[in-house]
Amino acid sequence: MSENPFNDLSSPAAYLSSRRSGRPRDMIEPGPSKAQIEEIVTLALRTPDHGKLAPWRVIAVGDDQRSRLAKGIHDAYLKERPEAGRLELESLESMACLAPALLVVIYSPVKSTKIPLWEQELSCGAFVMNLLHATHAMGFVGGWITGWPAFNDDVRDLFGAAPEKIAGFLYLGTSSTELTERPRPELKNILSSWTAPPE
Repeated sequence: MSENPFNDLSSPAAYLSSRRSGRPRDMIEPGPSKAQIEEIVTLALRTPDHGKLAPWRVIAVGDDQRSRLAKGIHDAYLKERPEAGRLELESLESMACLAPALLVVIYSPVKSTKIPLWEQELSCGAFVMNLLHATHAMGFVGGWITGWPAFNDDVRDLFGAAPEKIAGFLYLGTSSTELTERPRPELKNILSSWTAPPE
């Protein structure tokens, strides 16, 4: 029996099959350095981008800014839901403090162009996926999270302004637990062959 090619990480297929998302709460040091984050973002720039618009950008939240972000999320949530309880607030605030590195990806659409916004959104999603692939390629684990803060305008305004949106919070580090495989769709339910309709 030949050796399973997916055990050989020098194979591109093996690399792709080995990527897993990590839970931010399970991420510990080491995380990527500033230089490594710059390299991760540089690699992710190799993203399909019709019109060369780069309708996305990344903001790194330093350790010295985590508490400020937690307070911003806290204040925004109380403004929307004044009756919120302590546990709700603590859960949301914790999003600012997880993992060794935190990146906020901003979808920054360009409206003065013939490129449809839908294509720009697709490009932003591809950019985030490339960030995750670059993170994995450098030996770290990444997790892409949205949740309530990603859809709140006051939280968005901490990083930008309308019509921008938060595409997600990316947490990077080293997993403290073994990453497990999750169920994937069956290929037969995803891939099909096209048959042209009768003329």
